[in-house]
Amino acid sequence: MIETSATATHFLGMPPAHFLRDYWQQKPLLVRNAFAGFTSPLAADDLGGLACEEYALSRLITRDPVLDQWNVRSGPFAEADFSALPASHWTLLVQDVDKWDADVAALLDHFDFLPSWRVDDVMVSYAEDGGSVGAHADQYDVFLIQGIGQRRWQISTDAEAPMAFRDDVDLKLLREFKPTHDWLLEPGDMLYLPPGVAHHGVAEGECLTFSVGMRAPAVAEMITDFAGFLAERMAEEWRYADAGITPAKHPGEIDDVALEKIEQTLRESLALDASLLRHWFGSFITRYRAAHEAVPRSKPIGKPEFARRLEAGAGMAFNPWTRWAWSKTARGATLFVAGEAHACSRNLALRICTRAALQAHELAAMDDASLELLRTLTNAGHLALSRTRSRS
Repeated sequence: MIETSATATHFLGMPPAHFLRDYWQQKPLLVRNAFAGFTSPLAADDLGGLACEEYALSRLITRDPVLDQWNVRSGPFAEADFSALPASHWTLLVQDVDKWDADVAALLDHFDFLPSWRVDDVMVSYAEDGGSVGAHADQYDVFLIQGIGQRRWQISTDAEAPMAFRDDVDLKLLREFKPTHDWLLEPGDMLYLPPGVAHHGVAEGECLTFSVGMRAPAVAEMITDFAGFLAERMAEEWRYADAGITPAKHPGEIDDVALEKIEQTLRESLALDASLLRHWFGSFITRYRAAHEAVPRSKPIGKPEFARRLEAGAGMAFNPWTRWAWSKTARGATLFVAGEAHACSRNLALRICTRAALQAHELAAMDDASLELLRTLTNAGHLALSRTRSRS
């Protein structure tokens, strides 16, 4: 089964455990009416306005349908850029819209059956009739939610289909694409695609689509980062050694004995316990892939002022760009925040990783160590004190 319909209790058309067992990273699934009565949290004008912001990651993709020529431009854009666009065959894409708009971010609540550290962003695309980004295949899982209008999606589940790219366009478009399935999605429908599935979406009229993408770092990226992590912790004195070797037989030869010693040296250098692996991966996966970083407070807040603000009833809000994760330790937890590791209680780690605003009554019940960590995160720009409650 590759197509199903949502039920009153399961927006995936099945329990999450069944979806993870049978579909996740294995095969596509079209869910009709996954978001019943869906009302888009964003309008086309809102997306256009966001694409004009300096720090928004946006692209405009246009296609000449006669010559099959593609043009890609990166933002930020000006209003005049949109007024100069043709009547059809163009698409505006903006990444990380969940960081800019709380209503868009709320869509992610539906995907809480997945590890939150796997979620990358919600990209939103607006297209006029015929608008598309071409036939391609992503290297990560994606959920495509139809928001406004209709989009025709074609996919290929042919494992033998050619995957070569065109060399005449600044997009990784497939040279050949022969669909095995063809659907027209209405608002509220959702298409799940695992990595590597070729797909092609084309707007039929005005169209807006929400794309929930998962983070899937390349193994090469992980090895490079992990090697750097280990290297920082190795003493300068730890070097290649070959005591007990026999006389060299031939000039310049790297013989089997040398290779065995090199392999042994590298294996020993990569030996690590679970806590070291947790520390590396938690720090690695919470560093954001884009160039956005939290801005520390220009004037750090001290303990007395922090305590006074909390006493006055202040709550705490989360920086939408900060990534959070945690892992168990023997006596508590390690909280990973934008690449940094902090010791804390498991209860605090669990609560923080919900990313729901911290209320005054919760803060009042916390111990000194927890509050000090929150102050540190506030000064680093990952948290912000909200306004104090008014007094009667």
